[in-house]
Amino acid sequence: MSVPFITVEGPIGVGKTTLSKAIAESQQFHQLREIVDENPFLNKFYDDIAEWSFQTEMYFLCNRYKQLSDIQKKFLHEKQPVVADYHIFKNLIFAKRTLPAEEYVKYEEIYGILTRDMPVPNMVVYLNASLETLMKRIALRGRDFEKKIDPAYLQQLSEDYELFITNFEAAHPEIPVIHVNGDDIDFVNDEKDLQLLLAKVDEAIRKGAKQ
Repeated sequence: MSVPFITVEGPIGVGKTTLSKAIAESQQFHQLREIVDENPFLNKFYDDIAEWSFQTEMYFLCNRYKQLSDIQKKFLHEKQPVVADYHIFKNLIFAKRTLPAEEYVKYEEIYGILTRDMPVPNMVVYLNASLETLMKRIALRGRDFEKKIDPAYLQQLSEDYELFITNFEAAHPEIPVIHVNGDDIDFVNDEKDLQLLLAKVDEAIRKGAKQ
């Protein structure tokens, strides 16, 4: 692992930002946070997914492309380690679930063009949890637009993540993936659990540095 570029990923409400912030602070890495609240289509999206999915996904794709381009220029080229609370590959997970087939084909083509030269994480921390835990954490952070999330949509999204990560590991055996069950490890509310998880991440970083 030359310069650590860690991605923390998982479904909505699982604690990605909380953990990425903790990793950034413990390792003194730069934290890259995805921009969610600024998406002007999100409220409409959760009211009518079919009508507003393409606009919503394109906004996220362009925004994340710009963020990762800046990271590539400003940090990775300067050998500054980065931990992000997302990676742009999540766009395909959401888009495939929400877009009609013909729109997804177009979207995937645009995604391929934009991400062709984007930095790829050399470590993934994959978080997942039960629907009950996800819904509780979403309620606690109190975003208005997230109150409209259909539990069935969130459950399906969680399953989509599981499948995607399985395929990701098969396609990229060289990239370590740390799996975290948010029901077994409450790193959001339990400091002891958080420190145990940070120690596991630190061990993986040190192991990668020796390779």
